[in-house]
Amino acid sequence: MSVLITGSSGTIGTRLMEQMEEALGLDRKPNKWNEKLNKKTINADLLDKEFEKKLDSLNIDAIVHLAANARVYDLVEKPEYALENIVTAFNILEYARKNDVKKIVFASSRESYGNLGTDSPVSEDMVRTDNCESPYAASKISGEAMVRSYGRCYGIDFVIIRFSNVYGMYDDSNRVIPLWIRQLRKNQEITVFGEKKVLDFTYIDDSVKGVRLALEKFSKARGHVFNIAYGKGIKLSYVAESLRRLLNSKSKMKILGNRTGEVWKFEADVKKASEILGFKAEVDFDTGLKKTVEWYNQNMV
Repeated sequence: MSVLITGSSGTIGTRLMEQMEEALGLDRKPNKWNEKLNKKTINADLLDKEFEKKLDSLNIDAIVHLAANARVYDLVEKPEYALENIVTAFNILEYARKNDVKKIVFASSRESYGNLGTDSPVSEDMVRTDNCESPYAASKISGEAMVRSYGRCYGIDFVIIRFSNVYGMYDDSNRVIPLWIRQLRKNQEITVFGEKKVLDFTYIDDSVKGVRLALEKFSKARGHVFNIAYGKGIKLSYVAESLRRLLNSKSKMKILGNRTGEVWKFEADVKKASEILGFKAEVDFDTGLKKTVEWYNQNMV
């Protein structure tokens, strides 16, 4: 099966491209983590419909749509980035429709659930637009709706994956773990936004495994939405304390309130992914965080 991966130079995209020799990437930026992957990556911007011309001669069976502006608070400050997410989702679906690509895996987010305030694991049927907390969440809910509409109107089969706090490697953004690692290594003060914030952190290899299972078992998985996560909530202050210990840092920790637009409590119910895909996360948080620190110590100056 010939698979096109959009956003192929991002965190999940890079790891997926490394593991899938047959995959073809599409990204507006070259891959700075693994230059070998640029040989099988098309440089194009999904905001520009001219990208279709670069795919003209290709026979693509399936698309994994990862491309997105994915920093929640960045989109609170610059909501136009959310519109870009909606447009790129529309453009890739239009490409699929016009070129008879009948399989798409759409990357969504646990942000779609909003703040439900429940102590129980959150299942896939609990998304409500009334709970939408941020422009980023709105862009993902919109993308999910568009994917479903193209399924009904044009016969494009889909799988929707809601990822949750993917971490591990290939990320030098302002996401909380890579940001704190940079600051802790310099003994700079770190800020925890949300004293009671609890989130479900998923090691990158488990996240990638979820995508690969969706592709491998597509006929069984099509039409479904899956939480791909570890399935256990971790207190954000514990993440900070664990990183400080692993890095032997002298940094001080400041705790402030939750920021606008951010989900403050989430633990995924992964039963559906287990039953249909056979998915089970293998890397517990403490092990994953240790592997993460080791990777950053080796790869980030």
